[in-house]
Amino acid sequence: MTRHTWAVFLVVILAVTGGGLFTLKATGAFTEKQPAAAPPPTPSTAPPTPSATAPPTDERPTPAEPTLKPTATHPPSSKPSSVPTKQRPVTPTSSRKYVFPVGGCRADASQSHHDYPASDIFTAKGCLFVAPIDGRVDEVTRVDRWDPKTNRGADRGGLGVSIVGVDGVRYYGSHLSAIQPGIVPGARVHAGQTLGRTGNTGSARVTPPHLHFGISWPTAPNTWWIRRGIVPPQEFLNSWHHGGQLSPVSLVTRTHAKYGRENGCRSYC
Repeated sequence: MTRHTWAVFLVVILAVTGGGLFTLKATGAFTEKQPAAAPPPTPSTAPPTPSATAPPTDERPTPAEPTLKPTATHPPSSKPSSVPTKQRPVTPTSSRKYVFPVGGCRADASQSHHDYPASDIFTAKGCLFVAPIDGRVDEVTRVDRWDPKTNRGADRGGLGVSIVGVDGVRYYGSHLSAIQPGIVPGARVHAGQTLGRTGNTGSARVTPPHLHFGISWPTAPNTWWIRRGIVPPQEFLNSWHHGGQLSPVSLVTRTHAKYGRENGCRSYC
């Protein structure tokens, strides 16, 4: 083959090869090298981790119920202050030795008494007659034997109860309308305990209801002229009525020493 022939042959080959390359480039079958496709993700059974920036949803969280707090009676930062009172302080009953013998009602003690020392404490019928001190029951009269025709001193009190206090003094209340169950001679009682109910038995049948109240020293049974009252009780009643603690012990002791024979009935005998 001559050189001229080889030259023609090479020109033809180059023309054919260049055209094929141009054709491939034009159809996009031969482009720049593309990266290999990533393999599909492997399915996982673990739940997806919530993103910190999760998109908002239409569902709104239910608001928590409010907790109720007790209402403060004073600001939390301050302490309750004690307000001074103009009322006279009264010693609590639990720490008092003596108490006024009428409870639950208004009562007015007379500041004098006829014929012998005692006090008529005027109050409504049915009010409480209470023990003025801790002690034991001395004598109890449950039957009203008073007769206005005879007016015997032993019967004038009607229904009555006496107690001997822990201070050694006897306290007596009469003209009662009722006597409390369990109040019998020898029974122990405490200050403020109900002994009976106020009324108008005995000689009080012809007067407004009241409690006859007497103070004396203990005696043998049925020594009624001592039991009904032997020292004036007014100053002690006035003290107890206002929460005071005036004691009749010294006055009863002095009077007993001066009195003489105890069988000396001196009125309504």
